[in-house]
Amino acid sequence: MRGKRKRGIDDLALLGGTPLFVQPVHVGRPNIGNRRALQRRFKRILDSGWLTNRGPFVREFEETLQKFTGARHCIAVCNGTIGLELSVRALGLVGEVIVPAFTFVATVHVLQWLGITPVFCDVDPATHTLDPERVADLITPRTSGIMAVHLWGQPCQIERLTAIAGKSGLKLLFDAAHAFGCSYSGKMIGNFGDAEVYSFHATKLVNTFEGGAIVTNNDELAEHLRLMKNFGFSGYDQVDLLGINGKMNEFSAAMGITSLESMPEFVTVCRRNYRLYRERLAALPGVRLLAFDEREQNTYQYVVLELEESEYGLNRDQVVQILHAENVLVRRYFYPGCHRMEPYRRLFPDVGARLPVTERLCRRVLTLPTGTTVSPGMIEKICELFEFLQQQAPAIRQRLG
Repeated sequence: MRGKRKRGIDDLALLGGTPLFVQPVHVGRPNIGNRRALQRRFKRILDSGWLTNRGPFVREFEETLQKFTGARHCIAVCNGTIGLELSVRALGLVGEVIVPAFTFVATVHVLQWLGITPVFCDVDPATHTLDPERVADLITPRTSGIMAVHLWGQPCQIERLTAIAGKSGLKLLFDAAHAFGCSYSGKMIGNFGDAEVYSFHATKLVNTFEGGAIVTNNDELAEHLRLMKNFGFSGYDQVDLLGINGKMNEFSAAMGITSLESMPEFVTVCRRNYRLYRERLAALPGVRLLAFDEREQNTYQYVVLELEESEYGLNRDQVVQILHAENVLVRRYFYPGCHRMEPYRRLFPDVGARLPVTERLCRRVLTLPTGTTVSPGMIEKICELFEFLQQQAPAIRQRLG
């Protein structure tokens, strides 16, 4: 099933050896949950003939999310990106919106797609979320809002961002794609800002194949969003405002309900995996594992490392190259940073100068395999490989040129 333990650098797959794993080990393979329960739900959908247009499973999914988060309103949508677009439009954001560059590009694309200028802001080096001090420095008369990201399930500094937004009369929207099932000061993510948007993409802990949800405690905003996601229809043939098709279908909702039922099991596995990595890598020079606040709820869906080349002996990209050859498919999130992707590198060619933490993270961060398909034995092998690479770093550097 696996290659032998590495005893010399010639054993590395990149240098001609046998890969550590026969099959690729992914950062996040989809969690499926109870297949029989899912198949029963699919049969009910097919038998009913109600495939979309807010059927019983979508309503059940929304109600379950609402109870889980404690938020007053939950609007299921076809994906998280559409959820952000609907929220931006419903909140009336225009001009400029402050956003991190250290995030998945969809966060920023939403703004640019809607004709809003993204103003890139640096992040906190410890949490990788927006730095409130830098946010305050970027507010101008054209600023209409702040779009913050709860990265890795790490909540932003919500109180400080809320105070800044309130003082300046700005809307505050949270991209909570990573943060379903996480809490801040004992309160579930989904209850902060003007709205928060979850992703239930296939790679997320809880998934609906493709999907998302907007959660808010604002009654008027919620009603607006419900109309907008269904072309603006308020009745059978009554359209009251501009809208698009952002609806979730019944099959996705059925998958979401099934996934929610197994969520405690998923979290238990991810927490175990995170703690195993933390224990095994704690003493390794040049390796910093992102820490989570154990007093809060977290899903531990992401195992995030920063590699310091001067201590570890190899840089992040060299490690990624080696591990990929071993079928350990670590990821360079969020390389190279949104500000260095198109169209932003063309529109804002010099913005990297004010993003020193983001630039540093883009060179150092990688995420490790976890989830229900990753066993303790696999983690042990991966950690042994990290130790081997550090011990053999001088010889490996020489061979890699």
